[in-house]
Amino acid sequence: MSSILVINAGSSSVKYQLIEPQTEERLASGLVERIGEPEGRLVHRSDDGREEERRVHVADHTAAFAEMVAAFERAGTPVAALGIAAVGHRVVQGGSVFSAPTRIDDLVAAQILELGSLAPLHNPGQHQAIVAARERFPGVPHVAVFDTAFHQTMPQEAYAYAIDSGVAERHGIRRYGFHGTSHQVVSRRAAEFLGRPIESLRQIVLHLGNGASACAVAAGRSIDTSMGFTPLEGLVMGTRGGDLDPGALLHLLREGYAVDELDRLLNHGSGLLGFTGTGDFRDVRAAADAGDDEAALAIAVYAHRVRRYLGAYLVELGGADAIVFTAGVGENNAALRAEICAGLEWFGIRIDGSRNESPDRGARRISADDSRVEVLVVPTDEEAEIARQTRALVG
Repeated sequence: MSSILVINAGSSSVKYQLIEPQTEERLASGLVERIGEPEGRLVHRSDDGREEERRVHVADHTAAFAEMVAAFERAGTPVAALGIAAVGHRVVQGGSVFSAPTRIDDLVAAQILELGSLAPLHNPGQHQAIVAARERFPGVPHVAVFDTAFHQTMPQEAYAYAIDSGVAERHGIRRYGFHGTSHQVVSRRAAEFLGRPIESLRQIVLHLGNGASACAVAAGRSIDTSMGFTPLEGLVMGTRGGDLDPGALLHLLREGYAVDELDRLLNHGSGLLGFTGTGDFRDVRAAADAGDDEAALAIAVYAHRVRRYLGAYLVELGGADAIVFTAGVGENNAALRAEICAGLEWFGIRIDGSRNESPDRGARRISADDSRVEVLVVPTDEEAEIARQTRALVG
């Protein structure tokens, strides 16, 4: 295989990478964002370091895919000459139907669209990107890699909600979990870093980015995770608040809020943004350091929620061999890592200050030599994992 094109379609963006599958070298990458807005943005990077940025109007994900193809052509590398042997697609919601990477045919594509009722912000756009990609590359295999698949190993007591079972079954209401591709690759790479078989490890992976989730991983299998029926449950995030008493939503409905208003509030107006006016953790940290009380509270709530799940998963796993930080905030914010791990020495968790402050960006140990639990920072790479799973499936 000469290259695998990885398509990561979000609710209002399409990210893409062209990857050499043997070495995982990036041959090209790019982003089309602000889909559906009056003015969108395209960024395309070639392997020779050249970068194109332009403002474009992108009506939908189909148009975004066309912009990607045009960007390759303007860079002098038309897609027909790229040697694309397979296309891997990130799909957020696989429901209970898909528990592994799946080769896409007409039936699978239709099922992905049907599952859009469980992920209306993501699956419909991802389906559009899949249709466009299959039309443009009809002679190569297309593979769907599902965010939810890794969590299909959760036991029923971890994924079932305690509501009327008939209602839950009719409407598919259960905990699905997300960020599964990230949790899978990070837990595997943590085991490789430690030089231990993953089957021997109990890990707690903390994916802390604009979206955030925690996952308890035993012997390489997800046994619990913080996100639930949707990505709204669990940790505090950039624009999502995580755990919230459902009674608060009923109260707001009775106070006159419409369903769409609540959707915007929960998905786009909560979390760090709701506290401070910005969802960027770097800006929140800077404001807190400058004496902003609301920013300081936002960070305190953020860390408290992570610690709550960390404690719960220590109980579920019967202890941990490794705690692993990953994603944009987890990989780059030493102060937050220190706050999360503070006072946990009695669990055997002790970090080393100088290691934690190291500017190194690779996989690294930040725990002290006398820490019984390894504390690691391991960069996530969902696109490389999608390419790896695509290659493994198609041969």
